[in-house]
Amino acid sequence: MRTEKLYYQDSHRSTFEAKVLSCEQEKDGYRIVLDRTVFFPEGGGQYADPGFLDQVEVTDVHEKDGVVYHYTREPLEPGQEVKGRILWDVRFERMQQHTGEHIVSGLVHQKFGYDNVGFHLGEDYCTMDFNGPITREELKQIERMANKAVFQDLDVISSFPSEEERSQMEYRSKIELTGPVQIITIPGYDVCACCAPHMKKTGEIGLIKLVHMDHYKGGERITMLAGIRALRDYEEKEKNVKEISALLCAKERETAEAVSRLKEEHKEQKERLASLQQKLLRYQADEIQVEEHTLVFDSGLSGNGPRELMNLLLNRGAKIALVFAGNDTEGYRYVIGSRSEDVRPVGKMLNQAFNGRGGGKKEMIQGSLTGTEAAIRHTLGS
Repeated sequence: MRTEKLYYQDSHRSTFEAKVLSCEQEKDGYRIVLDRTVFFPEGGGQYADPGFLDQVEVTDVHEKDGVVYHYTREPLEPGQEVKGRILWDVRFERMQQHTGEHIVSGLVHQKFGYDNVGFHLGEDYCTMDFNGPITREELKQIERMANKAVFQDLDVISSFPSEEERSQMEYRSKIELTGPVQIITIPGYDVCACCAPHMKKTGEIGLIKLVHMDHYKGGERITMLAGIRALRDYEEKEKNVKEISALLCAKERETAEAVSRLKEEHKEQKERLASLQQKLLRYQADEIQVEEHTLVFDSGLSGNGPRELMNLLLNRGAKIALVFAGNDTEGYRYVIGSRSEDVRPVGKMLNQAFNGRGGGKKEMIQGSLTGTEAAIRHTLGS
């Protein structure tokens, strides 16, 4: 028993009529076999087509030994005739990605001799793994050449040559193949064995964008968006650029330059602020009455401020300086230091009393705790 695969006869067919040959109950639903189907089963890095048989939703589709299995949550009666339909928008979008992948992989193979050793077509992205290095400039060239193939509106040819005919052909394939094999040919760009449905013309892809690349296992992992996905990506980026343009009061084509200027200004302001904070800390330290055990609570301290203030107080003669930054509601960060005493016992006492965490060397400890200023002062005997 083999299922007639209508998606090979016409990749753009979305509806069909078929007879239910079997319906077997499984753990989470039912496994249905039809005499014919347009549902593409999961394979070749591509998910199965979603859709319906009459009003019964098809949740997954797989193939084994030439039989296509449709998985549902509801049963169908063996022998009954059903009308099936796939979700065409999903199929079309996936065919845009898969056909675009053939063009890109074919070009990479022609230009560099690399093989596509991994392909995944997810719900919102498509990745291709190549077994060799590619520079960003080379990738831009591949993208331009791929879109040239799209604009030429070439035929995408599906054929099933015999094993003898295939033995005389040059085509890309990840594995050794036997039996009926679909060969996808895009003249001048790619000849590849592939089990999935594809576009009939390259023009249907619309646009190919190679949006990301990562070094992966000695080669490159390329992320591609084609067709409607490329359009959605452009729309989202256009929206972001317009918002950034408005916020910066800059023309859209000048946003990168405006952000660069803003980044440089921010760096200068940050350095100026750090300098002013240093001066303020010195003034603050001079105003604090230094005692043998000098205790300071300051909600305005941030970053390295507590540590810097502690050192300034030690420089002024404090035997032990205890600086707490924060508030009673959110808790406190503390820095405790000394030039002559071991301050670790103080930290251990605070952590035990106020569910704190922290530690360090005998000259300085730091950490955080939850408590009130009044309770901390009482614990420290202040």
